[in-house]
Amino acid sequence: MINALFSAREALWPVYRPILESAFADQGLEVALTNKTDRPETMDYLIYAPAREDDDLSIYPNLKLIQSLWAGPDKLMRNKTLTKPMARMVDPGMTQGMVDYVFGHIMRHHLDVNRFSNAKPGEWLLDWGPSLPADRTVAVLGIGALGMACAQAAHDYGFKVLGWSRTQKDGAPFTCYAGQDGLKTVLEQADIVVTLLPNTPATENLIDGETLSIMKDGAALINPGRGQLIDDDALLAALNSGKIIGATLDVFRIEPLPADHPYWHHPNVLVTPHVASETRPSTACIVVADNMARVERGETALHLIDPDLKY
Repeated sequence: MINALFSAREALWPVYRPILESAFADQGLEVALTNKTDRPETMDYLIYAPAREDDDLSIYPNLKLIQSLWAGPDKLMRNKTLTKPMARMVDPGMTQGMVDYVFGHIMRHHLDVNRFSNAKPGEWLLDWGPSLPADRTVAVLGIGALGMACAQAAHDYGFKVLGWSRTQKDGAPFTCYAGQDGLKTVLEQADIVVTLLPNTPATENLIDGETLSIMKDGAALINPGRGQLIDDDALLAALNSGKIIGATLDVFRIEPLPADHPYWHHPNVLVTPHVASETRPSTACIVVADNMARVERGETALHLIDPDLKY
């Protein structure tokens, strides 16, 4: 019998429990699943979406795997008691949700919706029409599972797409760049920039005064990645000067975003409350069961987090 502990917000337990049990049965796994234990040393697996960052994970000395229910590992990686292998969540439902969000807002900026939502009553704008997708360049910074899916959707629709990541990605149907020189090349060409990078020391404040100055005049920014990717003061300055024509922001350094934050009141900023892509239990549970089955067969779990790269 396999022992698995579900550790997440209490409200999620009745949602996940039946779906997990069904997914385990489909994999032929006999699992004793619980959301509470007074014998943590007996746990083989931790299915994890913590409500706090300072959980003492050392009380689970015999874990074979920690399966995160989150796509982003940065909060979990800050836990100093994390010593066991951990897999991030790569979930088809989550991926589809992110594609929907990103592509929807690519189209919103492509169609320059702000031009009309900010128009004065009676201001009939006859002197403007949107370009064709083939005449717009979309840059996706972060070509992981989510970034690749979003970039592919934009490419398939007809946008010119450029990808950028810390390490070179090959095999994509669009041009990918890496490194600082590659970032400059991508930002110089992009009409719409999407940031889907993890929060690491190497990515913090990636979008700052210097990188914003490289971008085209009138470019737009979409950030469903991490709030720490953006220097907020620098972005606000670029928005106020017109260098950046609009920003769609889903993630922030402080969440919920404080009511007095300038983003709320800026006419060219759309704030969304970290909803770009939620974990979908119906598909995430299949991922959890599959990874546990892999480990039980002596195979390596999918989507393991590299503790050095922190993603």
